[in-house]
Amino acid sequence: MGSISSKLYITIFLLVIATSTITYNYYLLNTLRDKEKSSIELWAKAIEYNGIPQHVEIREDLQSIYSELEANNQLNRAEKTRWIRSLQRVDAELANSALDFVATEIIIKNRFEVPSLVTDSTGNILYTRNIEGGKINEELVVEFSELNQPIKIKVGNESSSEVQYVYYGESDTIKLLKYFPFIQLSFLALLIGMAYYSWSTAKANEQSNLWVGMAKEAAHQLGTPLSSLYGWITLLKETELSKEQAQEIMFELNKDTDRIQKVADRFNKIGSLPELKEQRLEPIIHQVLDYLEPRIPRLNKGVKLIREIDTSTKLPLNAELFEWALENIVKNAIDAIVPNQDGSYVKVTSKQIEKDVYISIEDTGKGIEKRNLDQIFKPGFSTKKRGWGLGLSLTRRIVEEYHEGKVQLKWSEFGKGSEFQIVLKCS
Repeated sequence: MGSISSKLYITIFLLVIATSTITYNYYLLNTLRDKEKSSIELWAKAIEYNGIPQHVEIREDLQSIYSELEANNQLNRAEKTRWIRSLQRVDAELANSALDFVATEIIIKNRFEVPSLVTDSTGNILYTRNIEGGKINEELVVEFSELNQPIKIKVGNESSSEVQYVYYGESDTIKLLKYFPFIQLSFLALLIGMAYYSWSTAKANEQSNLWVGMAKEAAHQLGTPLSSLYGWITLLKETELSKEQAQEIMFELNKDTDRIQKVADRFNKIGSLPELKEQRLEPIIHQVLDYLEPRIPRLNKGVKLIREIDTSTKLPLNAELFEWALENIVKNAIDAIVPNQDGSYVKVTSKQIEKDVYISIEDTGKGIEKRNLDQIFKPGFSTKKRGWGLGLSLTRRIVEEYHEGKVQLKWSEFGKGSEFQIVLKCS
């Protein structure tokens, strides 16, 4: 469940990034296109303005003065030349006033370097800008017209004018930005692939650790009753026993075989969806503690087991699996306590708050280092030399996946102890 939700969150996050990138890129493209269009329109207006004759009457007056100077015989050639040069300079400045407009009002070296061309009304290309010579042809006009609506201009005066069209394409910046989302999406796809590969590898390692841990846990749990059985069998073979002694041994043999059957049932139920039955939680907790309490001297001397069980409600439970889950936490708590430590205890409490039952397992053990807090529920992780690193992982699976509850480390302080908490919902 946790891995599925994590993958869902990652997928949604990546989709948000991809959508945001495409949306922003689309906005950026449209903004640049608008700026390029404004630049081309300004250039088109400059062409149109440049095609209109400027200061016609003044220039005609200058031409008349020029003719009169040529016809005036009172001036010598040097004086005529000096006056004629002055008039020509004034005429040239008036004629080039449109070019001054272009130079001051528009940047001829278009900062966007937009490829553009001008045609007459029949489609003949008159001049171009930012286009390589070998690419100038009629197909380019068609290509530009499909990209952008041509700008219509009118060149000349009212008596003699000509309609022309300005076509323009896309700058290199626009072309690069058009492909940028595909580049970024490819990069995201690569990241997703790498993440999936890493997740699959981690999952495979986790599964491997799980199976190894399951095998070791099975051997560990079966080892104790099997050793006991071998001992009783040896005793039966080598010792002459009375009827009462034989019955007592048979009783112990029966307990050991029951334990083996319980272990087998536990592992059998882990592989499939277990059946849950409405039953009281309190007897199950006591059964686990009754099994562990006489074994505390062997597990860890000097540990006091405290019970504060106050749960009479019925819950949907699988008794065999839940016993296993609780047993794992309590045994870990006992193992965490330094042997013969004064005042050491493991305290198991249960209480109901509204529709939830809270089971707390608190100990005065060594606690958990901060660097290990995120690892304790992972298969294969253990700080004990003889541990398989499976107990808490199995406990979480039993509680959360099979019983739809929650198990968590409520607090832990290195050198002082820890407290685990199981939360189950009442039916």
